[in-house]
Amino acid sequence: MAALLEVREMTHAFGGLTAVDGLSLKVEAGSISSLIGPNGAGKTTVFNCITGIYRPRRGSILFQGRELRGLRPYRIAQLGLVRTFQSIRLFPNMTVLDNVLAGRHCRTHTGVLGAITRLPRERREERENVALAESLLAFVELGRGPEWQASALSYGDQRRLEIARALATEPALLVLDEPAAGMNPVEKERLAALVYRIRERGVSVLLIEHDMRLVMRVSDHITVLNYGKKIAEGPPEVIRNDPAVIEAYLGTDDDE
Repeated sequence: MAALLEVREMTHAFGGLTAVDGLSLKVEAGSISSLIGPNGAGKTTVFNCITGIYRPRRGSILFQGRELRGLRPYRIAQLGLVRTFQSIRLFPNMTVLDNVLAGRHCRTHTGVLGAITRLPRERREERENVALAESLLAFVELGRGPEWQASALSYGDQRRLEIARALATEPALLVLDEPAAGMNPVEKERLAALVYRIRERGVSVLLIEHDMRLVMRVSDHITVLNYGKKIAEGPPEVIRNDPAVIEAYLGTDDDE
């Protein structure tokens, strides 16, 4: 499989603190990849650099062969790399349907004039967007109807709604930042099944996740960070028994 995303020697620092130090990783097309590590390892900083929130100090970020470093987040989303956040960022006073439709903004051709005049082309695009949004709500198996306000949803359903909104942008790579945070075991099982279905839909997945059971279950490839440096990478069966990974998570007798 070809590399969909390739990070080369990426470094980012906050003042004198180096949060990511010379990181290189690849996400192959059609894969489910995970980025893991103890708290403070630099995982979210990596995601913020990849998605344009931060501009890394050094290194290169190639997506489908195109350099992303220096591009704004909305432009990266238009290219097909879209993320969710560790803290849910929905529009709480909007309906479920309107939240998903917000994700269509980067794919919509109707401008201000078209929205006012509502010519046949604009009405047709609106109908198509609504149909797609409704199909995505069914795809993520949201437990409530499209007319519900987002703030009225359960925590797990809000997570699923956020994923549906991200999918509405038609990404090639979906980046999930701790999607299982706050979920109960049943919700995590449903999330694992959803991640598989997303891959079957033709969308590659890169996730940060603290739930190791979920990571080991869904991932094809895992990269492990500690103090901003990559300490291991490989398939789950290799990472599970890697001494450096075990030490990073559990410590050593000397640490005790």
